[in-house]
Amino acid sequence: MMDHIVVRWKISSRFSVCFCRHHRATMTVIVVRWERFVADFLQFKPSSHRATPDLIVGTMVREISSAARSSTEQILTTKSYKILKTLQNQTEIPLDCNGYNHTGKCPNHQISLNNQDHRFNSTCPDYFRWIHEDLRPWSHTGITQETIEKAKPTTNFKLVILKGKAYLETYEKAFQTRDTFTLWGILQMLRKYPGMLPDLELMFDCVDWPVVSAGQYNLDGGVDPPPLFRYCGNDATLDIVFPDWSFWGWPEVNIKPWGILLGELNEGNKRIEWMKREPYAYWKGNPTVAETRQDLMKCNVSEKQDWNARLYAQDWGRESQEGYKKSDLAGQCTHKYKVYIEGSAWSVSEKYILACDSPTLLVKPHYYDFFTRGLIPVHHYWPIKEDDKCKSIKFAVDWGNSHKAKAHNIGKAASNFIQEELKMDYVYDYMFHLLNSYGKLFRYQPSISDKAVELCVESMVCKAEGREKKFMMESLVKAPSNTNPCTMPPPFDPPSLHAHIKRKQGSIQRVEFWEKSYWEKQNLKS
Repeated sequence: MMDHIVVRWKISSRFSVCFCRHHRATMTVIVVRWERFVADFLQFKPSSHRATPDLIVGTMVREISSAARSSTEQILTTKSYKILKTLQNQTEIPLDCNGYNHTGKCPNHQISLNNQDHRFNSTCPDYFRWIHEDLRPWSHTGITQETIEKAKPTTNFKLVILKGKAYLETYEKAFQTRDTFTLWGILQMLRKYPGMLPDLELMFDCVDWPVVSAGQYNLDGGVDPPPLFRYCGNDATLDIVFPDWSFWGWPEVNIKPWGILLGELNEGNKRIEWMKREPYAYWKGNPTVAETRQDLMKCNVSEKQDWNARLYAQDWGRESQEGYKKSDLAGQCTHKYKVYIEGSAWSVSEKYILACDSPTLLVKPHYYDFFTRGLIPVHHYWPIKEDDKCKSIKFAVDWGNSHKAKAHNIGKAASNFIQEELKMDYVYDYMFHLLNSYGKLFRYQPSISDKAVELCVESMVCKAEGREKKFMMESLVKAPSNTNPCTMPPPFDPPSLHAHIKRKQGSIQRVEFWEKSYWEKQNLKS
């Protein structure tokens, strides 16, 4: 709205005045939203708050001296001025690689929260309610040192957080850089909300498959399961789901940090408008990791049959040699429909597929990650049968091509969910609320073992190289947040949880009924 602005401030007893010099002469009164005002005048993009009330700012504009020179006078309340000054004076946390390389010790930064304005906190997205459910097995008994140690056999690392600092004990190196970027992400959350977490320790397993079987533990009889963190869970296990490493980048396959990639996906959506995209279902991935993916490849177009699917095997080795030119995620929004199918367990690809404005044809999943329980069938995605994929995909595409507006609305609902409810601010808020609630369950004082080492940003990024270092620097949280984390929604009560599950099941059954009727009519025609 008003670019190239120089701001000078003056405070009177009644109001704050901002004298702004602008390259356009204007004589009008403008009303702007709070978020837009901050972004335009401070070149600062604040967190998006769905519940943020509009702050109406009266803008008095007057032309002075000549057409070549103009001045804009902003009349603000004193409270608004103080908030703006807080944003302007945001204190950055130094990155001291010279000091770390010299001493080999983490610097003792005295990190404190910036002055926070609590009025602008939003309510967390609805999927945050599942935090209560994931921690329910320990809600009455709490977490003891004995239960923590029971998780050790499959754990890659133990992380202890004491007085806001992190200490790492590694048991087994994870595949690729999964553990590295998971730990990096936790450090960023600690920088965003310094000193706000209680003391805690956690065990983390970076392997795909959940292992804490609910059937092995009698929760009513006092036999507590081990609290084990990982990237996904399922209905038969009690593993605690946590955001996966790829939110901070996946250097081995050149997937950028989510904060950057999310913007690129949004721009990629605009390259080809949905009505002009190819009217088929698109999937590209590694089919060798699971039988269900190999089964999916049978639905590819052939000389004898067209199931409305265009499926491609991803060769990451070849992609690496060719500079990842054919694996640009933001350039894959070219078809009207996109297929999501799990691999050996859940797949990190789900968030990229959902972000494309195209309806996601989601093959019946067996796993969930931290946000996917917030997705509603037929609103955010179209359910696909696992045991009859080809017919299910063909019906979905035929239905979408016959109901274009409804199909596009499904795609838009999913991409809006990803852009608005899975932005990095909410990823960090989810991590914070999960660990904060988890830490409050402790029945003992965590401590640091002799094998643990202090973990800090410098100990990770200063020795990193190549794409690993690049992604770390791109995802570095540079300053504490100006606002508190979003406000947690209340837990489900049993009736509402049951109703939520039944609604999702009902939507899937409705699609299955439509699909059955479709194929019955096709058989009659033949």
